[in-house]
Amino acid sequence: MFTGIVEAVGTIAAVEEQQGDLQLYIRTGDLELADVKLGDSIAVNGVCLTAIDLPSDGFWADVSRETLTHTRFPSLAVGEKVNLEKALMPTSRLGGHIVTGHVDGLGEVVDRRDDARSVRFTIKAPAALGRYIAGKGSITVDGTSLTVNAVNGDLFELNIVPHTVQETIIDHYVPGRQVHLEVDIIARYLERMLGYRSAEPEEESQESSGGLTLDKLAEFGFTNRRGG
Repeated sequence: MFTGIVEAVGTIAAVEEQQGDLQLYIRTGDLELADVKLGDSIAVNGVCLTAIDLPSDGFWADVSRETLTHTRFPSLAVGEKVNLEKALMPTSRLGGHIVTGHVDGLGEVVDRRDDARSVRFTIKAPAALGRYIAGKGSITVDGTSLTVNAVNGDLFELNIVPHTVQETIIDHYVPGRQVHLEVDIIARYLERMLGYRSAEPEEESQESSGGLTLDKLAEFGFTNRRGG
């Protein structure tokens, strides 16, 4: 698990094909590796990878076909900058939100504009992910925990403050760039729970009226639905 608070910007040092998948060598820059062991997880642009070798200035990781299918890793080039975060520890501050390191889909930067000292981005999400993205909710973009400013269909807006621009790879974003998206895990679990709820037999549904319903979510402000 991760928090979406980027700890360092690393550099892709090597990309090696290995019988249909890849191995990556990432130089980790300012990321402290003294407490990292073989088998530990490190998020690279929001993708949870396992350290299989630990040279003094970075780590090697395998990238499976599954990961290659759902990320932009096939297009990674030597010299490209990447966001890095070590796995969450029980004593860590949860400065962002709960992030799993599992990419839900690829978004596309469609607009970038300056707004005083901040930078505003508009990103297009895959249509299937739009329902999980809420205004003032959280989303992970290339491993960075961010607050959604506004949503319009499958487009959402972000306001990036100077510190985040300086400490992540966001300053490299231009229209047309693909980015890794991970939606808020709470939204996914709510959908799953509601799916089970709607599939219950009518008798059981009546007996378990104290369970989770869309009307109850609306009562507490999680949706716009109202009973009646």
